[in-house]
Amino acid sequence: MANIVITGAGRGIGLGLAQTYAERGDRVYALVRDTAKSADLTALAEGSNGKVSVHKLDAADVASIPAAIEAIDCDSVDVLYNVAGNTGPDSGELENPIDWDAWDESIDVMLKAPFAITKGFLPKMGKGSRVVNFSSQLAASTWPFGGYYVYVAAKTGLLGLTRAMAIDLKDRGITLISLHPGWVQTDMGGPNAEITTDESVAGITALADRLTVEDSGGFFKWNGEPHPL
Repeated sequence: MANIVITGAGRGIGLGLAQTYAERGDRVYALVRDTAKSADLTALAEGSNGKVSVHKLDAADVASIPAAIEAIDCDSVDVLYNVAGNTGPDSGELENPIDWDAWDESIDVMLKAPFAITKGFLPKMGKGSRVVNFSSQLAASTWPFGGYYVYVAAKTGLLGLTRAMAIDLKDRGITLISLHPGWVQTDMGGPNAEITTDESVAGITALADRLTVEDSGGFFKWNGEPHPL
């Protein structure tokens, strides 16, 4: 039985990962911003015979993260998924005023929080532990579109952050990768997205299962293929 930690576990891909690992018999620590608004996750935990527990962790409040991690009764971490994210403000900021508060929140959630959360759980990680940071194809230099400025900035920053941490943690046998989870039919991706949540989750878990330290620092697609930078 593996210990799996998932941020943003209240809906979408995060919830799908929690369901999949619970069905596999693993121990799931599901981290959400607002436990009162996570009815599906709460129901999963209540029916899991203790395999799933729900914990409050607000990725937008970076200063609160160390105490939130300290309160989680997890003695070791096999896989950490940094899933939590948001789309940020719209892409009209070249013509309209910039919402700097929204920018700050997006940077906190998608860049600072993955660093703080990974750092907080490091004492519980060792050889064979894996960290999967959710980036996006929008962060790649091969992405041919504009817009989504803060989202792109945060996800591109996360690529670099992941590579740097991977270098520093390789000697400990800890693997860190960046992931493009696909354009997925979730609240963020919308109903016209290319793949379902189940398809994304199945590919992501299969990738996580086979990761080794030799993959550390890499950027991967949801289906396990390397993603061009």
